[in-house]
Formats: sequence, structure tokens, C-alpha cells
Amino acid sequence: MLASQKLREIAPELDPLRLGTGWQIEDLSKPQIMIESTFGDSHPGSVHLLELAEEARRGIQDAGGFGARYITTDICDGEAQGHDGINYSLASRDMICNMIEIHAGATPFDGAVFAASCDKGMPAHLMGLGRVNIPSIVITGGVMDAGPDLLTLEQIGAYHAMLERGEITEEQMTFYKTHACPSCGACSFMGTASTMQIMAEALGLMLPGTALMPATSKELREAAYEAGKRSVALAKERMKPRDIVTMDSFENAILVHAAISGSTNSLLHLPAIAHEFGLTIDGDTFDRLHRGAHYLLDIRPAGFWPAQYFYYAGGVPRIMEQIRPFLHLDAMTVTGRTLGENLDELKASGFYDRTDALLEAHAPGHTWQEIIRPYDDALGTDGSIAVLYGNIAPQGAVVKHTVVPKAMFQAVLKARPFNSEEEAIAAVLSHEIQPGDAVIIRYEGPKGSGMPEMFYTTEAIASDEKLGASIALLTDGRFSGASKGPAIGHISPEAAEGGPIACIEEGDLIEIDIPNRTLRMVGIHGVPVEEAEVARVLEERAARLEPFHSKYESGVLKFYGEHAVSPMKGGYMA
Repeated sequence: MLASQKLREIAPELDPLRLGTGWQIEDLSKPQIMIESTFGDSHPGSVHLLELAEEARRGIQDAGGFGARYITTDICDGEAQGHDGINYSLASRDMICNMIEIHAGATPFDGAVFAASCDKGMPAHLMGLGRVNIPSIVITGGVMDAGPDLLTLEQIGAYHAMLERGEITEEQMTFYKTHACPSCGACSFMGTASTMQIMAEALGLMLPGTALMPATSKELREAAYEAGKRSVALAKERMKPRDIVTMDSFENAILVHAAISGSTNSLLHLPAIAHEFGLTIDGDTFDRLHRGAHYLLDIRPAGFWPAQYFYYAGGVPRIMEQIRPFLHLDAMTVTGRTLGENLDELKASGFYDRTDALLEAHAPGHTWQEIIRPYDDALGTDGSIAVLYGNIAPQGAVVKHTVVPKAMFQAVLKARPFNSEEEAIAAVLSHEIQPGDAVIIRYEGPKGSGMPEMFYTTEAIASDEKLGASIALLTDGRFSGASKGPAIGHISPEAAEGGPIACIEEGDLIEIDIPNRTLRMVGIHGVPVEEAEVARVLEERAARLEPFHSKYESGVLKFYGEHAVSPMKGGYMA
């Protein structure tokens, strides 16, 4: 007996309440599917999700089930930038996951469809479906179109920094702002939203070939309908997420992440998702799988093309075909077939002929090989992420080395510590920061301030010709998936936990060595010293540190700060 029918037997109020909600009598005995989405007027990535939920609901109905809509709206990191609103971003992921648990736990369903698009909504849904573990399938809201001359939103931060320096006019800035988001969908670059949509498919939780479709396309609506139909079959087959997703699935996802130069925020989200599946992955897992991996995707911010062209080039399946020898092809997926079987089916069904035709229609004369490089013509051959360790990051730190200037791969810099991003960006824009500096932003980790993005600071540095290739930014906070430049984040333990980053002082010498995966202090107040002396000084400074006191005395951020684990473990609430 389906879970929903068992519930009807023990809860006599259920049927009349559902009839009062608009269900028909015949709906009560059908397989009942929860349609969970982040629909809302909160941002372009969620505003259209109700339409996709309705398509899924139509598919559920045609497959003999009944779909019930549930909504927990997410926030927009872009709209939260520049003020304390961004501090809520990472905490919102865990709160959305909690609401999914509440929705699914309070009234058991036979299956679920999860619809999200963006930075925290997408990982929250993947965490939630792992936690509730009912037969589930994911649909994503796709990606927005690019503006004139391929203008995309991640360029706005750099243009704003240029305006602050007097390098462009207000009129130019107004044009960029009013044309950067011409449609609904996730922002059109390989930021966290696009990365996590791809991760959902790579984990085997979406219909193959359906991640990161253009949000305005008919193909996306067709995919939502088919996902709705498949959700009913999953419910009848009792195929649950934990029956599908294994460690092999996560390794497949991380190999795809390396090939696309995915967002560093994935090192927060995939470990948190794995935790909900009862699995453990960490920074070392990423570093191991990225080493020697071929980076293939010429999509912004590291590449040329807006993200809508990813699907036109063949999407996740085309990426997987290029790295096929390294994937676990026997990993199960929501289709009921293995990953290898799905890839063979797509090829036989003409999937690539259809995407090639779309590419020719949108970029005449261009080929998929210009967007997704063949494996032997890679953009890079050492993945895109490195995890660094050392005396200021004993639990690790993360760098997206594909967007780091080569001059910063190995460097010794002078520390310029700041206890908030606001102080640091003011110093950058006022030219207090000079070549050879290491800008340290601390007390911005999960326990410090909720782990906001350092987006404006990275953009201010990357857009400055003098600083972009001559300084580095080090933080226990995180970065936007759109960030470029010499930025190292997730430094753990964070300053609020008394981590060594809290003990760095003005003028200390910081060595960055990406090839050898190290990040360490090598000098005190400008004077190089032996490693033992650095350890002694850090220990002495740590003993003098004042205990950290959060400025949040109540509410979500107080609760999140009290319960969040280390950034290198995923920043989830324990």
C-alpha cells in the first residue's frame, strides 16, 4: 500500500480537508506527489517556477497521480549584495531544507518533484530530498538569456567598480543595468546556480539532458511535464533517492564539476548534500578528483560564452561523453537505467542532432567544440579547484585556480587584515591596497556573520589592472560563483572559532603555493622566519584573542551561527 493510502486509514480528517482544498474524490486514491518549488517574485530564477510546477502537475495527472503544490521561496544573492542581507544567504539553504522536511514529514506523500534554479534553492532541494528520502525527481528553472552583445549579470560588479573609479559614465552604467537580465532563469554564467543545476543532473536525479536549459525554451516545459510523469513511476517502483545516489554518484558529479570549472560554492553544497544522504565528502575528495582532470567549458566567468550556450552545445551529456572513461557508468539514475545506458540512449535518440541545430540557430557558424572543448583539446588539464593547507588554514581553504592570474600561483605577500568586508573594500577602492598585498577578510565565516559572499571586493580587485594580478584576497567567507581573480576562501577554522586567520597581523608574510597546495604564514611583520617561530607566534597570539561575540543576538543568524559546522565540511547546521 502507498504511504498516502496508509495515512488515509489512520487520519479520518485527511479526506475532507483535501476535498476542501479542491481535490476531487477520485484524486484521493491516486499516487500523491508533492511538488516542491522555490516559486516567488524573489528573483528571475524563481519567478517562473510555478509554470514549470504546473507542467509537472499535468504530467503527474496524465500518469495517473495527483500533484500537490508546496512553496518555500528562496532569496537572491544578487539582490542581497552590498548590505547585511547577504548574511542570510547560506543560512537560507538550511532553512529551505528544513521546510522541505516539514512539508514531507507532516503529511506523507508517495513521491515528489523538486523545482528550483538558484544558488541556495537548488542545493537546499537536493539536501531536502536526501533527508526525506521519498521517490523524487528534480527539474530546474534553466538559465536566462544574455543581453545585447552577450551582456550578462556577472559583468555588473566590474562595471560598478569602474564607475566608482570614474572609468565609465552613469549613462553607460544605466545601460548595463537595464539590459543584463532580459528574461527569467538563473544568471547566464557558470556561477553557483548554473553549477548546482548541472550537479543535480550529474548526481542522477534529473532526466538526462535537462539541466540548464534556456528558461524561455519549450524544451524546458516539455522536460517538466516528463519529469512529472516519471515521478509517478518512481513512486510506484518505490525507487528512493538513497537507492540512486551513492559515493560513485558524487564522484561523477565532482568530475563534471572539474570539467565545467564549477563554482567554489559547490565545496559548501556537495558535502552538505552528501551529509543528508549519509555520506561524507570533503575538500580532499574535490582536490583528488580535480587533479589531472581536463577543464573543457568555455563559459563565463572563466570563459567567453554565456551559459545559455551550454545546452546548445549538448549540455551535461556532451560533457560526460568527453570524460566518459573516468565516470562510474554503472551509477543508477532516476530513469531506472544506469548513467552509461542513459548516455547511449541519448546518442541513439538524436539528442545531439537537436542541440546542434539549436546552436546553429542561435550562433550561426559556431560549433559545440568551441563551447565544450573535446577532451584532447582542453582549456586546462588540472581541473579548476585546489584545496590548500597550511598554518593559517589547517583544515583547508579553497581556490578556483582557473580564474587566478598565473603570477599569483606562487607568491609571498604582505598581510593587510580586515575584520569585515566593508573595511576591506573601502581600502581597495581608496587605493590603500598596493601590489604585493594579501587582503585578509575575516570573521565572515558561518559562525562569524553567516558566511556571505565577498563579491564586490573580488570584483573591485579583478577589475583593477594594477591589483588584479599582483595581490590576493584571503577569507574565511566565500565568493560568488561569478567571482574572478586571486581569491582564496573557506579558510578553516574560521576566525570566529579562533582559527589562525584571526591571528594574522599587519605586515605578516603570507605564502601562496597553488601547485603544491599550501597556504601559510612565513614571516612576522615583514621578516621571514622559520616555521617553528611562526607556530610559536601564532600560539602566543591565539592565547591573547578575545572570545568572539556575534552581533546577532536573536533570530535565524544567531541560530545558524550556533549550529553551523566548518566551511570545509559544508557549513550545514549540526
